[in-house]
Amino acid sequence: MPRSADNAQTPDRQAGRSNLQQLVQLRWLAAAGQLATITTVQWVLDIQLPLREMLGLLAALVLYNLMCWLRSRNLRGELVGQAELFAGLLVDVGLLAGQLYYAGGISNPFIFLFLLQVAVGAVLLEPRYIWAMVAATTSAFIALTQWHRPLLFPDSVSTELSSHYIGGLLICFVLNAALLVFFIQRIVLNLRQRDARLASLRQRAAEEEHIVRMGLLASGAAHELGTPLATLSVILGDWAHMAPFAGDPELREEIEEMQLQLRRCKNIVSGILMSAGETRAEAPELTRLHAFLDGLVANWRRTRPVGDFHYERQSLADRTIFSDTALKQMIDNVLDNALEAAPGAPLTLIASCDEARGLLEISVRDEGPGFSEEMLERFGKPYQSSKGKPGGGLGLFLSVNVARTLGGRIVPRNRPEGGAEVLMQLPLAALSPASNLEVQDGD
Repeated sequence: MPRSADNAQTPDRQAGRSNLQQLVQLRWLAAAGQLATITTVQWVLDIQLPLREMLGLLAALVLYNLMCWLRSRNLRGELVGQAELFAGLLVDVGLLAGQLYYAGGISNPFIFLFLLQVAVGAVLLEPRYIWAMVAATTSAFIALTQWHRPLLFPDSVSTELSSHYIGGLLICFVLNAALLVFFIQRIVLNLRQRDARLASLRQRAAEEEHIVRMGLLASGAAHELGTPLATLSVILGDWAHMAPFAGDPELREEIEEMQLQLRRCKNIVSGILMSAGETRAEAPELTRLHAFLDGLVANWRRTRPVGDFHYERQSLADRTIFSDTALKQMIDNVLDNALEAAPGAPLTLIASCDEARGLLEISVRDEGPGFSEEMLERFGKPYQSSKGKPGGGLGLFLSVNVARTLGGRIVPRNRPEGGAEVLMQLPLAALSPASNLEVQDGD
């Protein structure tokens, strides 16, 4: 079995072992309770019981529980399944029914201990086993109405029960069992949903803490890079005016390319410092949606070695939006990832609007190998990259968190015709000023 699958089953193994141990402890209590009850009824209340048969059933219960206890102590990575827990509860029901058979059947007040088995099953078992437990206990209840040994009271008082009483008792038992299952299952489901929400919140808090640490490191590195970049800019400027370089067209072209890349580095550093200052909160800059996307695509195309790149706006109404640096970086990261996944292959960006849901949808498609199943499951997690580079996957991790902060999401998928698609869905309300949500038609 793969290591990841083995790790995934570890919580199930731990839960199964804990459930088995809980049943063992509950069964020890039941055995002690039965012994105390038999002793009290026989010698204190002076009601004659078939001691040999009842103590034999009690011994069987103790022996079975001892075997379960040994199994719980010797589990070595084995999975305690639902069928095993259900079988254990069936043994408990059978032994309890045997004790009640020798002690008056349904006239015995301990008949409602069957509801304890139903309640335990409702907490530990899946629905199909729970309702099977209800059926088993109800069958035992009905059987005890017909077959049982009456208790021998010292005053010979008749213990016969009317058919109406027995029918009402049976209906009461079935209703109690069904209601127990229904409400306990609802409570367990609510608790599981709460635990899932708490786990999601803890995961999100851990990711946001990771982002804060990365932001501090990035802004610190940006400050440190400012001086060497400025020095390189001065040196390249001097080289451009030197005779040996100015007279050689090839060298002059290389210097111009170096200056272009240097300006790009300075713009990246400036963008990091602006993002660290929360530019939207301090001095929000407004722009038009078409201009924002066109400028972003033009800048990305100019600064990346991209060949076949197609950009399209499909029925996308122009709006006034915030010029958000984080949003630019998010789209750039997704485009960069597509370019690295399929270098030289055609790349497509399509922007559209889902007016019914108020969403801006930006789709980035490539014709590369697509996502593996593992990548689709862990998409957007830090350090999860298909390219095998140290520190890879941080771009998509940051992009997913930017989209989530804006109230949107990023959905990856493999296209049926080949290649991959990453769909960014962002609510227009999060991008637009409150007074500029109306659609405007300028292009």
